[in-house]
Amino acid sequence: MLNIGLLGCGRIGQVHAASLQHIDGAHAAAVADAFPAAAEALAAKTGAKVMTSDAIIADPSIQAVVIGTPTDTHFDLIEASARAGKAIFCEKPVDMSADRIRTLIEIVEVAGVPFLTGFNRRFDPGFATMQARIAAGDIGDVELVTILSRDPSPPPVSYIKSSGGLFRDMMIHDFDMARFLLGEEVVRVFATGSALIDPAIGAAGDVDTAVAVLTTASGRICQISNSRRATYGYDQRAEVHGSLGLLRANNVTENNVEFASGAGFRTAPAQHFFLERYAGAYRAEMLHFIGCLSSGKTPSPGIRDGLAAQRIADAAAQSLETGLAVDLD
Repeated sequence: MLNIGLLGCGRIGQVHAASLQHIDGAHAAAVADAFPAAAEALAAKTGAKVMTSDAIIADPSIQAVVIGTPTDTHFDLIEASARAGKAIFCEKPVDMSADRIRTLIEIVEVAGVPFLTGFNRRFDPGFATMQARIAAGDIGDVELVTILSRDPSPPPVSYIKSSGGLFRDMMIHDFDMARFLLGEEVVRVFATGSALIDPAIGAAGDVDTAVAVLTTASGRICQISNSRRATYGYDQRAEVHGSLGLLRANNVTENNVEFASGAGFRTAPAQHFFLERYAGAYRAEMLHFIGCLSSGKTPSPGIRDGLAAQRIADAAAQSLETGLAVDLD
């Protein structure tokens, strides 16, 4: 039985704890949170011990940690966990600084510990199937990838101020998905954005509506559209056009019943937000992590994938500021 320590008992920590409860061979042995009430509540649901983060990392009976704490705590927790020989599952972003991620890469790789970056969308059944069919050659050579990602409503401005901005907080998932579907590294980024939904977001120095265009060395293109508001639910779609055809993953709706009348055809709304839409992806992601620890395989996406997505996000932010395309070294 693998003993897992959960660092962070907020919304995402609760998601990962629920996933562990459905996986044989692993369980949440201990939980930690800066707010004792949150740790106590999750411990009551899981049967885990309440410990401090330092105690979990120092405990030799705990083989792995899941880091779901605020991003500004990730560096220290990753460094300490790696030096303690713990396998690490860290939510995105690994860190807001690409240089600090490079430092962590050296620490993690010298320690030789498994590391999974929490880009859960790779494990969504629809997106995973698209990537598998691309790899199998079903649509030939990839030419154009289109990713649409729109939240049902914007987060509080207090969150925006500490989020790192839309590109590093929200679109970073899509940057990773772009790499996943393009099959090549991004070499150029152009981005533009506006604050059209909430003027307070603009006053906080961020945008709530944005587009990015990514290009690879061979000329493959990915266009990404993000919005902090979608009146019809959580909008998560992707399309890949290739030399032999097209693959498309549509929104997941609350049910698959379609109603038809003289007024036309109606379907159920899209699922409300990420907790519903990606519930299966979170379970599959955790199952992959535990499976890798049990089998000795390398988890993917790893910490270097976290760096790659962060570099694209940094380039997008620079492009927004300058109005120019940015080349990645």
